[in-house]
Amino acid sequence: MVMMDNFAIPLDTAAAVEHLMRFLSVEGVTGKEADIAASVIEALKAVGVSGENIRFDDANERIPLPTETGNLIVDLPGTRPGPRLLFSTHLDTVPLCAGAKPLRDGNRIVSDGTTALGGDARTGVALLVVVAETLIKHSLPHPPITLLFTVREESGLHGARELDPAVLGGPVMCVNVDGQLASDLIIGAVGQENWEAEIVGRASHAGVAPETGISATLVGALALAEAYAAGWFGKIEKSDDRGTSNIGIFGGKDGMAAGDATNVVTDYALLKGEARSPEPAFAKMIAEGYEAAFEKAKQAVKDRNGETARVTFIHHTAYPPFKLDENSPAVVRAAKAMKLLGLEPNYLFSNGGLDANWLDKHGVPTVTIGAGQAEIHTVNEYVDLREYEKGCRLGVLLATMPE
Repeated sequence: MVMMDNFAIPLDTAAAVEHLMRFLSVEGVTGKEADIAASVIEALKAVGVSGENIRFDDANERIPLPTETGNLIVDLPGTRPGPRLLFSTHLDTVPLCAGAKPLRDGNRIVSDGTTALGGDARTGVALLVVVAETLIKHSLPHPPITLLFTVREESGLHGARELDPAVLGGPVMCVNVDGQLASDLIIGAVGQENWEAEIVGRASHAGVAPETGISATLVGALALAEAYAAGWFGKIEKSDDRGTSNIGIFGGKDGMAAGDATNVVTDYALLKGEARSPEPAFAKMIAEGYEAAFEKAKQAVKDRNGETARVTFIHHTAYPPFKLDENSPAVVRAAKAMKLLGLEPNYLFSNGGLDANWLDKHGVPTVTIGAGQAEIHTVNEYVDLREYEKGCRLGVLLATMPE
């Protein structure tokens, strides 16, 4: 195996860590990415990227949730011929990262223990800036490159979903940065089907005349019990199909509780859940299993006149699954770069959605690499700086490798 001396890649490690610390300190929870986007733009201009090559798209105008900005897109004009490459990551963090205060602790960056850190995916944000800085500072030959910083990844991959691929300049492949180990090479991920059940029952006094009411809470509870009994909850294996499902929300209107008093039969409930599978048809089948369970529960709960609740069940695709062949150009290129750095590629299929799901759907074959984020979405989150450095070197190499 050909080994490449790390010093052959002129990485300024101290500057790379400085970028990361800076971006971890800027708040930007999902949907509120304006400040972190401004910080990234400032850093890119400081390392020599022309403001004319930095822009936002209009994806936020199509996202069905309030979103401060569109996706941030940066063009790095090529200094040698070759097909355009795309590097991507997401700007936003989960709400638990609000107010994060990054602290250096040896080979780690940690939070102060009261919030999550935001390494997911500020490691990717910093890595893309490091790639741009290294290419410009050392005049490294590279083909045309587009950097994509998406919004609202954490709340449903919305930025990538609503992206118009025409604004990317026709890249032949993409390297997405959103993982832990630099040697992890994510080449596929499950798809997700979201479902929602709205139950309208009838209120009555629970002590005086419960028989005149129709409990929306009871219908929901029986439906979930039925879905569980039928094998549609949690880890699911039926014949050759596999997937997972979960009920995440069991509440009322406008995020309130399903009921507000113990002496009133609950007249309204709203339940939301998800189904995941490598096969989109099976994800839909899981959702339909829940639909059948709600219909059965509806028929089981009646008032004294035999009337039932009104149940409205809907489901839709949140993101499609994808899987690249290990012999596809994007995977071969990434694996080659890893091996040149002395890393053995660990091919993975993710059980969670990534921007790569939509980028691949948009026609850009996408692999995802790691850059040190660990124990994400928890107050124990940290960044492993050794993996972050490896990820940065890998990014630079992927940007400059000959075809």
